[in-house]
Amino acid sequence: MILFFVVRYILLRLRGEKIYGLIGFPLEHSFSKRYFTDKFKKEKIKARYNLFEIKDISEVTRIIKKQKVAGLNVTIPYKEKVFDYVDDLDVTAKSIGAINVLKITHNKKNFRVKGYNTDAIGFEESIKPSIKPYHKKALILGTGGASKAIKYVLEKLGIETMYVSRSEKEGVITYSSLDEKIMSEYNVIVNATPLGTYPNIDTYPDIPYLYITDKHLLFDVVYNPAETQFLKKGKEQGATIINGEQMLIGQAEAAWKIWNEQI
Repeated sequence: MILFFVVRYILLRLRGEKIYGLIGFPLEHSFSKRYFTDKFKKEKIKARYNLFEIKDISEVTRIIKKQKVAGLNVTIPYKEKVFDYVDDLDVTAKSIGAINVLKITHNKKNFRVKGYNTDAIGFEESIKPSIKPYHKKALILGTGGASKAIKYVLEKLGIETMYVSRSEKEGVITYSSLDEKIMSEYNVIVNATPLGTYPNIDTYPDIPYLYITDKHLLFDVVYNPAETQFLKKGKEQGATIINGEQMLIGQAEAAWKIWNEQI
């Protein structure tokens, strides 16, 4: 009898509760899970936020059907692969070429998925106050989904961009090609790779830090630790540094507004 009332209580509590979550792989240290769980508790929102660690993007369909999720955040390595699983696309996500938010609308028999990009919103809000008139060119370290949103924002702000990666191709230079001239000319440097993320806190992008000056602005999408080796090395050279925490908060709040049709 006690078990019956416990189960009944749980079912009553869950009735009408919306489910949100994050898809990606791996998801060992999720900012989103902690952020939304705290937000729902603080604001007394009847919702849950789950982590869906999937090894193949095709699993997203199963998750949406089984869990009846109302919205999903998308992280590495699926920000580009998820395009094949959306029915509609926001104009900004289309321009960027990467999706980090899914809004799902369910009916009795089916569902529709619309893709958005709020990385751009979070990044712009974070970096714009620190941009100076002499910040004309930027190096973007990494070529993944986050880097595309970063490129979109920087060019929107009138800053010329160049990708840096381990392999050279059109529009991309290699780390080994970075010299004093390039480092001097491109005085905004954004780390869009996971290098330096906890627990691998001793890793960092292989750039010539000795050419960084007090005119440089270094932005790291990594938020844990708060000061990565990339940022620490830049600060030692006098650069202005910004970590990824405010970008994450900005993109999360923008996602919440999308899920609730506020934007």
